[in-house]
Amino acid sequence: MPNSIRESQRLSILSLALFSALAFSLVLFSTACGEDDSHTKSAADSSGAAKAAAGSAHDAQTAHDSHGSSTALASNLKSDSKSGRKPPAEKAVRNPNERPIPAFEGTTLAGTRLAVRDMLGQRILFYFFNPELDQATPVSKAVGTIAAEAAANNFQVVGVGVGSDASKLTRFKKTLDLKFPIIDDSAGTITRTFRLRSPMAALAVDADGYMTFGLGAFPSEGDIEAAVEKDLRERMRLPSESAAQDGALFAYPQAPELGVLSLSDGDQLKIAELRGRAAIVIFFLHTCPHCHKALESIKKTLAGMKEEDKPRLVAVSIQNQPAAIRSAMKKLGLDFFDPYVDPGEKATDRWGITGGVPVVTVLDAEGRIRHRSSGWNEKRDGAILRMKVAQAAGTTIPMILDPKGYSGSEVCGTCHETEYATWQYTSHATAYDTLVTHGADRRTDCVGCHVVGFEEPGGFNFRSQPAHLEDVGCESCHGRGGPHLSPSFVPAKSATAGAEKDYEQVCATCHNTTHSLGFEYATFHERVSHKGIAALSNAERAKLTEGGPARDLLPSQADYVGSNACQSCHEAEFEVWESSPHGHAVDTLVKEGKAGEAECLQCHTTAYAKTGGFPEGAAFGDHPDMARVGCESCHGAGGDHIGENAKRVGTIISLGDKCDSCVILKICGSCHDDANDPGFQFKVEERIEAQKHGTIESAITRGEADSAARHDPSQGHRHADQALLRHAFEHLSEDAS
Repeated sequence: MPNSIRESQRLSILSLALFSALAFSLVLFSTACGEDDSHTKSAADSSGAAKAAAGSAHDAQTAHDSHGSSTALASNLKSDSKSGRKPPAEKAVRNPNERPIPAFEGTTLAGTRLAVRDMLGQRILFYFFNPELDQATPVSKAVGTIAAEAAANNFQVVGVGVGSDASKLTRFKKTLDLKFPIIDDSAGTITRTFRLRSPMAALAVDADGYMTFGLGAFPSEGDIEAAVEKDLRERMRLPSESAAQDGALFAYPQAPELGVLSLSDGDQLKIAELRGRAAIVIFFLHTCPHCHKALESIKKTLAGMKEEDKPRLVAVSIQNQPAAIRSAMKKLGLDFFDPYVDPGEKATDRWGITGGVPVVTVLDAEGRIRHRSSGWNEKRDGAILRMKVAQAAGTTIPMILDPKGYSGSEVCGTCHETEYATWQYTSHATAYDTLVTHGADRRTDCVGCHVVGFEEPGGFNFRSQPAHLEDVGCESCHGRGGPHLSPSFVPAKSATAGAEKDYEQVCATCHNTTHSLGFEYATFHERVSHKGIAALSNAERAKLTEGGPARDLLPSQADYVGSNACQSCHEAEFEVWESSPHGHAVDTLVKEGKAGEAECLQCHTTAYAKTGGFPEGAAFGDHPDMARVGCESCHGAGGDHIGENAKRVGTIISLGDKCDSCVILKICGSCHDDANDPGFQFKVEERIEAQKHGTIESAITRGEADSAARHDPSQGHRHADQALLRHAFEHLSEDAS
C-alpha cells in the first residue's frame, strides 16, 4: 500500500528509548508521552537526553579508525586541487545532546569475541531478549527475517541473550535457525551497562555508534511476528515486502478492530459502528502534555466544522483509570468527549501503539486509514490534521502551507492526491533512505540532493533533521509551497506569457556531471512523470519499484584504442593501474578455467566484442593490451580523445571530480554487482581509494570551455608519444580489416 509506506516511515521515527542523563543508562519502557517534535526530529534526537561516559562507542571509534575503518579511509581522501581529487567527505557536526552508546563486548554462542568498536562503520541492530519468554519466539523470528536482509542493506544484527543461560540460548537459536550472532549475557554485564529494564528490546545505532531508535515493547497478541517485522522494516528503512508491490495507486488499509469500552456507560465500541462517517481515533495518556495539545487541536478542528460534517471522535486512554482521566480532562477544559478505555490492551496491540503517545488516526467513511501521526508537533500537526479531517469528511480542504518554511510532501499530497501517490513510485520518494543505507546521511556533500530545502530557511537541517523534509519531495522540484508560494521557482522556456515551464533546469541542479552521469532529461522524466505513472497499469507500476533499466554510462560512439595509448600523457596513472588487479584481470579467469566464457570476458577484458576492443574468440596473447580491465573500461572509449589536436573535454570521462556513490559506483557496479562482488556498493570508497591513481585535475573542475580544451604542450602536459599513437591507429586498422 504505497501511501502508508512513507507516512509510516516518517512517523515511526519516535523512539521509546531514552538515555539517563545522569548514568548514561538506556531506559526502555512500554508507554511514553511523545516528544514535542516527535516526527520532525531524527531518532537520534529523540534519544537526545543521553550523556556520554568514558569508554563510549564514540571513544572506541578513534581506535577503530586508526586500524583502517571505512570512516578513516573516507576521511583520508584529502583534496589536492592540482591532482583533481575531490575534497574529503565531511560529516555534519553532531548535536550536543547526541551521544553514542557505551562501548561493550561479549562472547557469542560460537565462542568468538564481539566488540562494538569492531563493528562500527555499519548500522547495527542490537536485539536483547530472554528466550524463556513467550514473546521471544515470534519476535526473534521477525528479527531473523530482518537479519537475512542485513548484508544487502549494509547493517548488522547482533542478539544479546539476557536472563537465561548459554545452553537455553543455544537450543533456542538452533530451534529457530537464527543466523545472526548472539552474545551470551547470562551474567548480566551488558544488561547492567545499559540499565535495561525490559526483558526484550531492540536498539539501533548508526555507523558511528549513535543511537537511532529503540523499542522496549512488542505486541502481545495477534500476528506478533508480522507486526514486529513490519515495524523493524520501516525503522531500518528496508523495502516493504507487501506494500506497493501490487502497483495500486490508491489502496488505503482498513482500520483494525477497536473493542474499547466507553467510560460513560461501559458499552463496547466496534469498528463497524464508525462506518458511514469519518472518524478521528486518538490513543492518549491523561498526564501527557503533548496529548493535551493534540486534543486541543482536535477540539478546535471539530468546532470549525458543520455539525453534519463533523467526524466522530474516539479517544482511547492507554491507562485504565476512569476517575483520574475524567478529573484531568475537566481540569484542562478537555471534557468535550466521552473517553474510552482498553482494559485488556487488545486495541492498543491491534492499532500498533507500542511506542509514544499521542497516536492520531483519521478514518474515512469507509473505515479506511487516511492519516496517522505519532507524537505531536505544534508547528505542523494541527494544520495537517485539519486538512486530513476535511479530506476524509469530503469537505473543502483548507490550504495550510508553512508561510516561512517548507511544508513537506504530505501536506501537498492532501490536495494533490494523485501526484502524491505517483511520487511514491519514484526513486525520489526513497532518496534519503539511500543515504542512510550507505551511511552517508550526515555527509554535507550528499544530503542537499536527497532532502527538501537543505540549509534554506525552514528547510532540512542537521540540527533538527525534520523527517517530513526527507527525500526529494514536491518542493524540491516545484519550489517552497509550490506555485502557491513560489510561482517563479521553475523558469519559463521563453519570455512569452504562459510559456511552458523548463523543469530540465531544475533537474540539472542535482543531476549534473558530478552526480548523475548519463542523465538525459527526456528519458528520465518519464520515470518521475505524474501523468505517465498514473496512466500505467498496476503491473507496470509495480515494476517501477524494482529500479530503472540498466544503461551504459560510458561514451560509446568512439572506437577503443587500448591503455597503451593513454600512457604517454598519464604515465603516473598508468603505472599505478598496471600493477593493480585490473591490470591482470584475465589471470583470474585462467586460474579458474573460465578463459573462454564470454560472460566473464565482458568484465575481465576491455570492450569485449566492441570496435577496437577485445575480439570474441581471440587469445589473450594476441591482444595483450585489451586482455585486461583497461583505462577505457572505466573512462570510456578513447578514439576521439587521443591525438595531438584532439578535443580533450567531453571525449573521455574524468572520474576524479565525480561522486563515488552516485557515479563511480554505477560504472563499477556493472561488473562489481551482487552476483560477482557482494557488498561492493557499501565499500566503494574504500576500494576506490585502494587503487586511486588520478594526478591531473579534470577540465570540469578547472572550468575549461570546450574551445580551450585541447592538448597544449606549453601548458605542462606531456607531448603525445607518436609511436604509441601510431600503434593505436594501426591496432584499429588491423581490427577493421
